[in-house]
Amino acid sequence: MQMLLIALLLMILLAAAALVWFTWNTKRGAEMAIPPRGQFLDLPEGRIHYTDEGKGPAIIMVHGLGGQIGNFTLALSALLTDTNRVIVIDRPGMGYSDRAPDAPANPRAQAETVRQVIAALGLERPLVVGHSLGGAIALCLAMKHPDQIRGLALLAPLTQPPSGPIKAFSGLDIKSPALRFAVSWLVAIPASIRSAPQVLEQIFGPDPVPDDYAVKGGALLGLRPASFRNTSRDYLASGRDLRWMSGQYSSLAVPVQILYGAQDRILEADLHGRALVAQYPHIGLEVIEGGHMLPVTRADACAAFIRATDAAIAESA
Repeated sequence: MQMLLIALLLMILLAAAALVWFTWNTKRGAEMAIPPRGQFLDLPEGRIHYTDEGKGPAIIMVHGLGGQIGNFTLALSALLTDTNRVIVIDRPGMGYSDRAPDAPANPRAQAETVRQVIAALGLERPLVVGHSLGGAIALCLAMKHPDQIRGLALLAPLTQPPSGPIKAFSGLDIKSPALRFAVSWLVAIPASIRSAPQVLEQIFGPDPVPDDYAVKGGALLGLRPASFRNTSRDYLASGRDLRWMSGQYSSLAVPVQILYGAQDRILEADLHGRALVAQYPHIGLEVIEGGHMLPVTRADACAAFIRATDAAIAESA
């Protein structure tokens, strides 16, 4: 009996070692395929990875849950650099940006990081473009530091508590840091690879996933233990400030425009767009055909929306 238990323990340890090796090898492959493509900025909380292209009035872009700069640089940011200086950041803990394990992950804390980036780069009241969770972060920035920005152009933003659990993110609901660490090294990456077609279909649908999304869009960087852990932390913390935000919408002191896809399968356009502007008519809304990943799948429409928002802000100044 004792020998059987020893043999079973050895099998478990060998299986765990094999999973760790697979995860490490996948992580290494992702980083070799997609090295840092921008610059680094040293902030008190750690380094922030960002791209900085173009000249003109500044635009700073903040990606959503589980994303990185490729969500914008794949198709959208280059459409704006002929008239604007466009800065795209990896949010703390995502892409190649740092975040300490005990650093806060809620939208207000991440908004403070964006404010620090704006100050460190000497940006003069940039237009803030936020996608999904990045939209909530942008709204927090506008509420806390309206004097630092000239307005918001939000793409499928998180603005209200979700109406229910989001199936694509169900595996992120891990509250224990120790369990989250173990899952990130043992099962998260193989499971992510196995479920990728179904998850991407929900996140992108009904729009197709671009063929170059894995590398040029940076998606492979999500197949790293730290990316999983930080995405889980962002997911758990994302609702922490939504009640506070909902009490601040009436006092927004900068122009806010929202673009939503009518067929969004992650955040409903009715809840996060139409219901919001019905209650707060000073926020503008445009709904187009498309799913959740508008910066990737509807880049031309997003660029036109951002330009129109910026032009309206300039005319009203």
